[in-house]
Amino acid sequence: MDNILIKPVVTEKMTALGEKLNRYAIIVDRKADKPQIKKAVEEHYKVKVETVNTMNYKGKRKSRYTKSGLLQGRDNHFKKAIITLKDGERIDFFSSI
Repeated sequence: MDNILIKPVVTEKMTALGEKLNRYAIIVDRKADKPQIKKAVEEHYKVKVETVNTMNYKGKRKSRYTKSGLLQGRDNHFKKAIITLKDGERIDFFSSI
């Protein structure tokens, strides 16, 4: 249960969604399902979760030129969860900085 939540997504778009619609994005473990994510968010942030939507992302392909030639690879795959909180609930990602 401890390592389900990896890191929050803090972008302009997600900040606007958090203010308007009370939705927050978190990168989660790829094997976690929606009930596990809901329980982990409620325990970690002490809030009530209304809904959980998940998205699986495939890692982007990368290539670069070096002295030894062309190196190719890709970023890691990841899963993102969009958490909708109940009215009156908030998550402050910056409080622990």
